[in-house]
Amino acid sequence: VVVAGAYLLTTKRAAKPSTFKLGILLPYTGTFAAVAKTQQQGILLAIEQRNAEGGLNMPWGKVKIEYEDMDDEANVNTGVRRFRYLRDEGAHAVVGQTWAAISLAINELCIKDPYPYFPVNVAPLDSYRKGKMGDCTYAAGYTPWTVGYMAGAAAINDLGKKRIFYLGRSDSWGWDIRDGLTAAAEQYGGQIIGQLEVAQGTSDFTTVLEQVRAAKPDVFISAQFGGDAISLLKQCYDMGLNKEMTIFNSFLTNVVAEGLPLEARENIYGMHFFYYDLAGFEDAQTVKLAAEYSKAFRDKWGTPPDAYATIAYIAVQQLFDAVESAGSFDQAEIRKAIDNNPEFMSVKGPAYWREDHEAIYEYAGFLVRGKGPKEAKHEFDYFEVISVQGGEEVYPNLKDLGF
Repeated sequence: VVVAGAYLLTTKRAAKPSTFKLGILLPYTGTFAAVAKTQQQGILLAIEQRNAEGGLNMPWGKVKIEYEDMDDEANVNTGVRRFRYLRDEGAHAVVGQTWAAISLAINELCIKDPYPYFPVNVAPLDSYRKGKMGDCTYAAGYTPWTVGYMAGAAAINDLGKKRIFYLGRSDSWGWDIRDGLTAAAEQYGGQIIGQLEVAQGTSDFTTVLEQVRAAKPDVFISAQFGGDAISLLKQCYDMGLNKEMTIFNSFLTNVVAEGLPLEARENIYGMHFFYYDLAGFEDAQTVKLAAEYSKAFRDKWGTPPDAYATIAYIAVQQLFDAVESAGSFDQAEIRKAIDNNPEFMSVKGPAYWREDHEAIYEYAGFLVRGKGPKEAKHEFDYFEVISVQGGEEVYPNLKDLGF
């Protein structure tokens, strides 16, 4: 009787925990450390804001959010081991990852043993195929295929550039962007007149850029990201390609803008997941939400939010909303809550969770143009928003993913 009573008391307490523990797992050391820092900032802001409201609104009362923050070191074995540690030590959910390889490995664990896991990176297309996503794995970022499709559609339809030269990367990031770009070119009458690929970490693009110049495209679209993008875009400017064609980096971030001289940033085009200054954008509610979020972020961290900070912020907000809607920390109840109410409003506009557990945004990507020395009014005045791409058409077809 004593044992049974103790068990029932423990079970009752476990069913109504006094805190919600969130595991954060990001590569604070290694190649992706700078991006991971911005993701962490987005996550911590979301936690702080929810706790300022008293915490999660659960059936048994307000529940404060606690977190444990760990470094996956951009290493698959370390990431998996520390994910298991967070889960086994009582984290009710885990958010994180910058490098896709680690998120794929963790998701494999969540397929075998479903658990609330919200990756906050841009994951390969194959990870969204039917049967490849954990029951309670939901990804707030999209795939590189969507990045490529949006870049192609924007270059052709918004900029009128139909003759495209593409520089990819020799991995799933570059190949998926290539496939999305190809699909957009076929749909909208563009032509890829040349393409090359280089490895991540390439620093000298001289030979590549000479081949681009010889091809004489209307637009040069590149898949390079982070430090690689900074090196490439600097060399485009140094070699004078900016005067001969439109330079278009497929997935721009504020970090890249900060790494470029103002002269080299001028009139660089690209897609941005989220740009903090949407003044003049047609959707007044989205402009308001974006401005409020950007102010809160800047007040806390001293800089405007970047793309990956916003992916992480949205992911954590949606996790918290799902837990409250479920009235439970149980993964099956969280999944049911999301599936029953897939639509949500984010700081970048309306969105919904699709059957493949991918967030579909009405404004998936903003076409931006870099501001030069004569236009930039202050240190954070990086870009001008030109147009937007979004909705189902910029995402891979569910049938092609096996649904």
